[in-house]
Amino acid sequence: MKKIDHIGIAVKSLAKSGELYEKLLGVKSYKTEVVESENVATMFFGVGDNKIELLEATADNSAISKFIEKKGEGIHHIAFDVDDIEAEMLRLKNEGFILLSDSPKPGADNKLVCFVHPKSTGGVLIELCQEVR
Repeated sequence: MKKIDHIGIAVKSLAKSGELYEKLLGVKSYKTEVVESENVATMFFGVGDNKIELLEATADNSAISKFIEKKGEGIHHIAFDVDDIEAEMLRLKNEGFILLSDSPKPGADNKLVCFVHPKSTGGVLIELCQEVR
């Protein structure tokens, strides 16, 4: 893993939370995007070399909706930038980690992504992400 790419934060409203984070961080969002396959709308903020991703559910059955219902708004995941997502997935699987998919999926911000189950990471949802080339 190269570096932390972003921290994902589950929110009820991108509009409301977007205003809050603009004031908090002192920068405007550089991108909003809907990821249909995950039933989520995203908003990104650049913070130095890192990013903050706000995530709003677009359907009641989405993972973000379930997360907020169970835990409330807050940190949802930490994403790590990797050079070769398939090799990293294989490495983690061989180390005994539980992956939430067998192959990378298209994600927001021009990334291929895979999540590592929090049951195998001490309770933290980890996202692997690789820039689509």
